[in-house]
Amino acid sequence: MTWIGLWINAANALIKILVGFWAQSQALIADGLHSLSDLLSDALVLVATHFGRQAPDQDHPYGHDRYETLATLLLGALLIGVAGALAWESLSRLWSETSLTSPHWIALLVALASIASKEWIFRFTLRIATQLNSRLLTANAWHHRSDALSSVVVLVAVLGSLAGFSWLDQLAALILGLMIARMGVQLIWSSLQELVDTALPEETTRAIKEAALSISGVRDVHHLRTRRMGNRTLLDIHLQVPPHISVSEGHEIGVWVARHLRDTFADIDDITYHIDPEDDAQVPTPRPEALLPLRPEVMQLLQNRWQGLADYQPPQKITLHYLDHQIEIDLYYTQDQLAHQQDQLIDAQRLQQALIHAIEDLPWIRRVKLWVQPRSD
Repeated sequence: MTWIGLWINAANALIKILVGFWAQSQALIADGLHSLSDLLSDALVLVATHFGRQAPDQDHPYGHDRYETLATLLLGALLIGVAGALAWESLSRLWSETSLTSPHWIALLVALASIASKEWIFRFTLRIATQLNSRLLTANAWHHRSDALSSVVVLVAVLGSLAGFSWLDQLAALILGLMIARMGVQLIWSSLQELVDTALPEETTRAIKEAALSISGVRDVHHLRTRRMGNRTLLDIHLQVPPHISVSEGHEIGVWVARHLRDTFADIDDITYHIDPEDDAQVPTPRPEALLPLRPEVMQLLQNRWQGLADYQPPQKITLHYLDHQIEIDLYYTQDQLAHQQDQLIDAQRLQQALIHAIEDLPWIRRVKLWVQPRSD
């Protein structure tokens, strides 16, 4: 599609500039330069697409999509430069004391042909851009539309000049310069927003959060961060799940959320999800010296405190739950481990109380709970 637009722009630029000089139409020459900037933008699109579509590599793990963003930024700067030159030339001619000449009627035919070709290429390019979700191609499509509109201005200017208002041709060239500058500023602004990782619109972020909350097991969503890279959306999301489920279940919930978001939002490509047992957005980050000990240190401390207790046996499994800057401890026993006792339920309760008493001076332990698995027979 871009190659087709490139050849159409090349033909438009050449014909407008040559006929503009021959027909003495400054507006048509300005429109030809606008088509020339379209030609350069097509070249930028081709180069940026070639590099931007390359797969991620070691130096660019997120891909090369921002080559397209950079090309859009350069395209905007190019348009502003062209606009400034056109505006200066038009003002100089309007302020000069030399008489302004009226263009030849042939300029009307060129303007009409340009309007038809540029409107067709605009509609075709915009349809492809929508299918590919390409912001660069969308920008290039609207660049085509601006060229079609500029040709409309030229058409009106030439008609006015032929009617005796020769200054309309210069005024039209000045208006074209302002139109081109406006388009350049818009392209630069959108590119800069992407380069500084501006978040998606609030309504889109809210829709993403609602989609994540629709998955069973997700209690809340926080720390949702979004950004764009070319035609792709990247996001980081914290998913709060029930605090006592297994790591594998929490991970599976995250997999379902990521799949649902990709199915619901076509432009979401890269998702980094973090599974939380609680809303850590409301829990202040502890000082380094206040960090809770990890399993090896906890196991060694519990062994030192419990190994001398009467009737103590190491449990089959110990599960640690880190919640609200404290640790909950679940101890799992089988009835066979307590089979030498006559009343297993009472002994289990007494053992639990003894274990709690041995570590009650540790403020970061919130509770100890003992679980007994019955015999399978």
